[in-house]
Amino acid sequence: MNFKTVSVIGLGYIGLPTAAVFASRKLNVVGVDVNQKAVDTINQGKIHIVEPDLDMVVHAAVTEGYLHATTKPEPADAFLIAVPTPFKDDHQPDLSYIESASKSIAPVLRKGNLVILESTSPVGATEQMATWLAEARPDLSFPQTHGEESDIRVAHCPERVLPGHVLRELVQNDRVIGGMTSLCSATAAALYKIFVQGECVITNARTAEMCKLTENSFRDVNIAFANELSIICEKQGINVWELIKLANRHPRVNILQPGPGVGGHCIAVDPWFIVSAAPEEARLIRAAREVNDGKPEWVIAKVKAAVAEHLRTNPTKTAKDVIIACFGLAFKPDIDDLRESPAVEIAEKLGQFYPGNLLVVEPHIDIISDSLQDCAHLVSADEACARAHISVFLVGHKAFKDHPNDGWKGMLVVDACGLGISGAR
Repeated sequence: MNFKTVSVIGLGYIGLPTAAVFASRKLNVVGVDVNQKAVDTINQGKIHIVEPDLDMVVHAAVTEGYLHATTKPEPADAFLIAVPTPFKDDHQPDLSYIESASKSIAPVLRKGNLVILESTSPVGATEQMATWLAEARPDLSFPQTHGEESDIRVAHCPERVLPGHVLRELVQNDRVIGGMTSLCSATAAALYKIFVQGECVITNARTAEMCKLTENSFRDVNIAFANELSIICEKQGINVWELIKLANRHPRVNILQPGPGVGGHCIAVDPWFIVSAAPEEARLIRAAREVNDGKPEWVIAKVKAAVAEHLRTNPTKTAKDVIIACFGLAFKPDIDDLRESPAVEIAEKLGQFYPGNLLVVEPHIDIISDSLQDCAHLVSADEACARAHISVFLVGHKAFKDHPNDGWKGMLVVDACGLGISGAR
């Protein structure tokens, strides 16, 4: 198929880089998002997220006329849906964003179009999307009823990129492509081969959905091992960071680094999709999720212990006099993405325990959430060092690593991310 126009629905951390890469290959790209501010920013040739080099690619694409953003879908040859797929309070998948995106593009679909679901999804979501499209456009045929003869091709192709390296990994990584039919897969592969240098591996839609969930669940289990190990080592009086370095000298051992929990739009969410579909069988996956979800409470307990120690050595003070600084809010180093971040959860709960006495340092954002604004102040690292009695390191940002180490001299330190700050407790 000759693709001339591609539409990307959802201009977030995956959608915008994908749109920009297609546009850099001289395709006309229509970016669609419900956030008017994001749309306006992109149309100015700027970006609303933090991702290395993305600003230059977007600026060039917009300036050359290959990329424009809008809040309303327009006709195209291919549609890529890259919207959030969170879970509800009971850890059940929330497909409402996919449903909304499907219904928004349905009016502009034409015979021969390709629709790809990139959003990480529970098994069966691609088929559900096709059902929503068919209900909205009974004048068109879809793979679930007409197979290879369908008017519309439908496939699932999950993203598998690392924040901070998205542009490179979009191009270099292999892609798993699961069409609802062989022709759907082949058509989707032809689209991605426009920029993908890795291999486009063909499978079916359900296997492609499960593949992404499996990849992130595997990582979650490994992180849970490291996090559980850190809790055990704390009880045994062992430096977990040194222990892991020693254990990893074994040629077949590669333990990950523990942290304050697990965040982001994938690893903290995707395993629950497997658990919800097979609650009796997914025992290890559930246990890993529970370990990682419980790690923030462990960090909070360490902070409370540090407060108690500070008060013990300063008997004239009360808890209202103790100033705590949380360093980092993003879910991983050197990005601005706060989705499902354990650091945010920790900061919010500390703000409830010590209202008005909490400082937060996050060099990649300019404003904190409403829930934090009520109980915390966003400050620079220098101001936090000057004012705080207790520093809590939650994210290993390069800015913190490069900060003069004597900034924390004489301060109680809770190091939850292994920065190795002098005097860490």
